[in-house]
Amino acid sequence: MRQGRIRGGGSGDARPPDGKGERSAHGGRPEPAELSTGERSELDQLRHRLSALEASAQPSGDRHHRLRTSGAVVLIVISSLLALLSVIAVWTNSIVGDTDRYVATVAPLAGNPDVQAALTDRVTSEVLAQIDVKAVVNELSQAAVQQGAPPELGKLIGGLSGPITSGLTQLVSTTVNKVVTSDQFATLWVDANRVVHSSLDKALTGKGGGAVSLENNQVAIDIGPIVAKVKDQLVSSGFGPAAKIPEVHTSFVVFASKDIGKVKSYFRLLEIMGSWLPVIAVLIAAAGVFTAVNRRRGLIGAALGVAVTMLLLGAVLTVFRSFYLDHLPPGASQAAAGAIYDALIRFLRAGIRVVGVTALVAAAGAFLIGPSRAAVAVRSACSSLIGALREVATSHGMRLGPVGRFVHRCKRWIGAAILVVAAVVLATWNYPTAVVVLWIVVVVLAGFAIREFLDSEPGGSPPVPSAPTVEGGPSAGG
Repeated sequence: MRQGRIRGGGSGDARPPDGKGERSAHGGRPEPAELSTGERSELDQLRHRLSALEASAQPSGDRHHRLRTSGAVVLIVISSLLALLSVIAVWTNSIVGDTDRYVATVAPLAGNPDVQAALTDRVTSEVLAQIDVKAVVNELSQAAVQQGAPPELGKLIGGLSGPITSGLTQLVSTTVNKVVTSDQFATLWVDANRVVHSSLDKALTGKGGGAVSLENNQVAIDIGPIVAKVKDQLVSSGFGPAAKIPEVHTSFVVFASKDIGKVKSYFRLLEIMGSWLPVIAVLIAAAGVFTAVNRRRGLIGAALGVAVTMLLLGAVLTVFRSFYLDHLPPGASQAAAGAIYDALIRFLRAGIRVVGVTALVAAAGAFLIGPSRAAVAVRSACSSLIGALREVATSHGMRLGPVGRFVHRCKRWIGAAILVVAAVVLATWNYPTAVVVLWIVVVVLAGFAIREFLDSEPGGSPPVPSAPTVEGGPSAGG
């Protein structure tokens, strides 16, 4: 009877005739009742209002994102251009304002063979211009007659002015070359440039004076002391007529251009702004990154923008070298001019490499902290390697204790401190090189690796599982 009642109660006889309360075949939930005409109208109105709100809100959000993105792009482009000018300004300021830097720039020129050859030709021409070859020939002829030589021999000597001039030219050129290639000349060159550096600023602003002059669109250095040294060498070698060479002040052109008037104005402006442009460029780049919708991508864009401008500046310097050599004054030595140009921009190229490498490192760092598969794979591999080393050390008795807990608690602050210290070291380093930047990167990576190694809870504390409970209490199992 009981079984029959259960079967009877489980039949579908008691279902409402309107179908309300029916169980669905899938979820076992009652199917919704059919909406009335009023309810259907109200639902349509709500859907219409929701669509209108979404349509009005979406363009506003997109417009806001577009404005932020456009602003970030503009700021990043401006900062990249200012970074280019900053490198030039710092180089300009170091050349004009730092005597040691200037001397380090021009000192290698004393040992450059092309510059030595050009100086030899220039000094030789100046010395020969001060020697009266005809008078020397007459003195030789008279000396021969006084020594008892026949008058015909004296006349013969008088007719040998051409060969004597050639021999004299060879003597002077050899003497000048010995002076120019000696260690004494290298010292003389450095000392002279150190003394005249104080006049370089005036020369580049059109107020030339002293040993550095700016005349006829040329930057020239007085090489009169070299002529005096050659004079002493000729006299000591037995060539008495050289003692009659007067004190001369001749010049050796370091830089020449018909646009030197414009260059000197820009040079002075960059010198004044050399200390401020880098700071302004960094601040504008930071503003661009802060404005960007995705700040990590903004940082990558800013870093790559700076790297591209450094590459562009390097290309411009290479192209301008050819342009400069092709527009030298007639008779100028292209080899010597090229050597001087390379020496003058040597530290500028070094600055370009430093800024370019720093920008690429920043872009790589911003990429590696991102969610891409490559970045996650690199981070996972490094974390696994450091974790394996930690496990090996722990198995041999190492206990991190409070140090590990402290590192885990202050992990982000420690990472920020490492980056700040690295930035301060790079910013205060006196003329860093690309090698210095790479070593700073190595030290930073080592710092982060040590931080990860000392983290006693690298993956965070695992959740403690709660005791399993059964709905209805202990009696439910019974």
